[in-house]
Amino acid sequence: MIVITAPTGNIGRHLLSRLLESAPAGGEALRVIVRDPARLPDAARGRVEVVTGSHAEPGVLDRAFAGADAVFWLVPPDASLTPYDAYSGFTLPAVEALAAHRVGHVVGVSALGRGTPLADRAGLVTASLAMDDLIAGTGVAYRALACPSFFENLLEEADSIREKGVFADTVDADRKAPLVAVADIAATAAGLLLNRTWTGTDSVPVLGPRDLSPDDLARIMTEQLGRPVRYERRPLDELSSTLVGHGLNETFVQGIVDMKRAKDEGLDAGVARTPATTSPTGFEQWCARTLKPAVLS
Repeated sequence: MIVITAPTGNIGRHLLSRLLESAPAGGEALRVIVRDPARLPDAARGRVEVVTGSHAEPGVLDRAFAGADAVFWLVPPDASLTPYDAYSGFTLPAVEALAAHRVGHVVGVSALGRGTPLADRAGLVTASLAMDDLIAGTGVAYRALACPSFFENLLEEADSIREKGVFADTVDADRKAPLVAVADIAATAAGLLLNRTWTGTDSVPVLGPRDLSPDDLARIMTEQLGRPVRYERRPLDELSSTLVGHGLNETFVQGIVDMKRAKDEGLDAGVARTPATTSPTGFEQWCARTLKPAVLS
């Protein structure tokens, strides 16, 4: 039995699709925790066991983890909370349920940065790494998917790209860093969940095929979209003021700012790129398949 949290989210929906294809052949049953079962894809209906509710709730977790062999754990950050409460606080009930039901394996979505000089001052990343430690402390076999920024973050810039030919971030235009498609994260998670021969605790970096700078992204978007696209660097204090103005928790906003600052200082460069850490989806491919329809719609 594999339990999937956040099965309708960016990563979870790709993971659910993969497991629906592959899990039955291995004799694996699937169970999902979802607030609104109506949002599940048609392909899942009648093929997965559904536990309705939030995976922050002890009662929901108690039902979902009963008899489970493996869990996919993803925390949906809540910008109304502090970083600690959004990650470790959210995960505390799961830690108790994992121990109570003796779940053997957990795969979690986390971040790059562990072991770097920036790890303890990287805001939301620091909070995510603390969550990993919390889960690992239960004694389960744990694999933290150590992810850089996602290609999909650029979908938030689709209107600006369409209307002004501009996307913005806070890092230096020449700062090369790994970037990854959420589908590749899901593929890595699926492989770990279906082949549970691993033990102990470790991180599994998922780095995409190559490092790219914002200027690289602008060049590739220009080529793929057939229209000029340029990058604008946004000051951190401007980002902070905007997010606080939107009503986000000020401590959470500081966590975002600290994460962005750490990334600009090389937080995501602490893992060597190898065939094992490289995932296949290129930015050109992702642009053509995902960004272009969003921008040109």
